[in-house]
Amino acid sequence: MSEFELIRRYFERAAQQRTRSNRPSWGVHLGIGDDCALLGAAGGMHLAVSTDMLVEGRHFAAGADPAKLGHKSLAVNLSDMAAMGATPRWATLALALPKADEAWLERFAAGLFALADRFEVALVGGDTTRGPLNISITIIGEVPAGLALHRAGALPGDEIWVSGELGGAALALAHEQGRVTLGAGDRAGLLARLHEPEPRVALGERLRGLATSAIDVSDGFAGDLAHILERSSAGALVRYADLPRPAAFARLSEPELEKACVLAGGDDYELVFTAPQARRAEIDALGAELAIGLTRVGFVQAGDARLVLLDAEGNTMPVPRSFDHFGETETGELLREGVTGEP
Repeated sequence: MSEFELIRRYFERAAQQRTRSNRPSWGVHLGIGDDCALLGAAGGMHLAVSTDMLVEGRHFAAGADPAKLGHKSLAVNLSDMAAMGATPRWATLALALPKADEAWLERFAAGLFALADRFEVALVGGDTTRGPLNISITIIGEVPAGLALHRAGALPGDEIWVSGELGGAALALAHEQGRVTLGAGDRAGLLARLHEPEPRVALGERLRGLATSAIDVSDGFAGDLAHILERSSAGALVRYADLPRPAAFARLSEPELEKACVLAGGDDYELVFTAPQARRAEIDALGAELAIGLTRVGFVQAGDARLVLLDAEGNTMPVPRSFDHFGETETGELLREGVTGEP
């Protein structure tokens, strides 16, 4: 049973199912199955709510820099806001600690609040307890009613776009695990992508009314795009050579590792979104304005919810499975299940 089957079987209640037919239940406009839930609010707004958890030994290694942990624990939630086109407002923090280490707490809080201040997010509550190190943040944001981005909504003919670059965080993890050695010129930047990702909040907000669907790349490009295809009941054709990736891959010349990282590596926290071809010029201009690379990598097509991946010669490539906490991955030793993948 995969983590997504687990959620569907045990926690996606009938009340949530009714929300998909646009009949809100208990003020729920969108329930389980997207990057955030959408709840009714006054003033023509919806509240966007998401929770993520970071667990020592699963999402980060023992002894990880607490300031970077503080940053990342909030950044992954901010990325969910970005994927919904929501503006983040408030957060709560639940923290399990082996002990009350003042030096650790000071650095963790500094990393957390530095990012919170940048995005004007207020920490409004939470809980602490003794136990194995576990960091859980719930974030709440706002989005105008009817303008939130969803995983559903991609239409045949829409172009598929990716922000930034893919695979850098997974490559940095491979370096930390001793499976590859990064050059001095690549190391710092890629490690920052892994430990201090930059959430694309401004991009998500500006994609309202432009994008037909969106998701953040937390568990790997192929797997996360598959969620859009499933929710949209559509297929996709993607050209592998067009997927943006760090130049470090070319210097390493490790093609199998490169494919594993670019297609199935977690922790990129970039946005994948779809939009009509007629909006291409607007999206190009938006990327230039925000100084974010926005790359067209394929298009949505009618048919089964399946990704067709083409190599440089136009031949079909196998599509690796992305990170799954309760499943197996076809990438095997190239991407171990250790400290990667979305909470």
